[in-house]
Amino acid sequence: MALSSLFRSSSQPKTATGADGILSMPSARAVLIASVGCMLVLSLLMVASASIPFALSRGMSELYFFKNQLLYMTIGLIIAAIPYYGVSLRRLYKTETQFILLGVTGLLLVATLFSTPINGSKRWLNLGVFNFQVAELAKLVMIVFVSDFVVRRSFEVRNGLDGFLRIMLVVVLITMLLLSQPDFGSFVVILGTIFAIFYIAGAPYKHFVALTAAAIGGAVLMVTTAQYRLVRVMSFMDPFDDVQDTDYQLARSLIAFGRGQFTGVGYGESVQKLSHLPEAHTDFLLAITGEELGFVGVTMVLVLEALIIGSAMRISYNALKRRQMRMSYTAFGIGVVFIAQTIINAAMNMGAIPTKGLTMPFFSYGGSSMLISLVMVALLLKIYKESPEIEKSQCRYY
Repeated sequence: MALSSLFRSSSQPKTATGADGILSMPSARAVLIASVGCMLVLSLLMVASASIPFALSRGMSELYFFKNQLLYMTIGLIIAAIPYYGVSLRRLYKTETQFILLGVTGLLLVATLFSTPINGSKRWLNLGVFNFQVAELAKLVMIVFVSDFVVRRSFEVRNGLDGFLRIMLVVVLITMLLLSQPDFGSFVVILGTIFAIFYIAGAPYKHFVALTAAAIGGAVLMVTTAQYRLVRVMSFMDPFDDVQDTDYQLARSLIAFGRGQFTGVGYGESVQKLSHLPEAHTDFLLAITGEELGFVGVTMVLVLEALIIGSAMRISYNALKRRQMRMSYTAFGIGVVFIAQTIINAAMNMGAIPTKGLTMPFFSYGGSSMLISLVMVALLLKIYKESPEIEKSQCRYY
């Protein structure tokens, strides 16, 4: 109720039936709001269940993390209202706005290098209410920046290497700051999203081959030169080789899925959350869902994520049909971020890839991810609302 009222637009809902009397597909806006709302409710339920043992072991109230997650959602909805009601999309795509956003993001990333380490990484700034992970903001800023860049420099992007080289200067600066934290997961998501936007913008295939080869080479180098990354890869290769040490998290996650089977052991009945799976309410919340709600519960989460992603792509396609290229690429980029994080988090929980600290959008516990994800939804709804209202002569600015 709160989510729909916050993002209510002035546009009229689509009719329930088409011209031939057959029920038409719900609007992207309706599907997006309903899916996000269901995800938030499911997130609260599973965080409440998964976090109780962890909270009690640290002398906190049993619903400490549940209350925090609810607070993060409330703050996220309030912050998301700012771009929806107070920011003009045309102003957002102006060059000076892009550089202000990049500058602020860069300064915040630099500031994290002087912050207090948490779990061995300097990724967060203490904002009092919660620790903010600047990499989440960087994802959104890079989407908007690249979406504008590939339109302004469309000839260079499609006909030469200049477009790639110009954007890579900015990307290298941002990603170097991410890697120094270190935050390899966010680096992969941002780089993959940029490649995806360049691809649909018509960049030549040969550039992708060269840059993909360079990216793979760089990734291999970073894994082999960092001991903790190498340990994660080796643990992934054989998750039951050393279940009491390096393979502990992954092995416990797989055991959780195995116990859940089709319908789960029952809500609140997880064994792995009883200090067996460390901080089960964060990156491994899907594993606890698999244990308590089984295949049915995991499928429910992934279907809701798919509906959110599908809504983003529908909004992108509708803007594309109206030749509002910046808006189309922005919605597409947001969809790609959601796809990447959903696949990586689910695959990590299921042992398909090495463990990586990336959240499941709208589901895992965490203030930064929740806030920026809701802002991304607000931007999608803003595009959905304004796209039909823009005159054809003005589309080149959007």
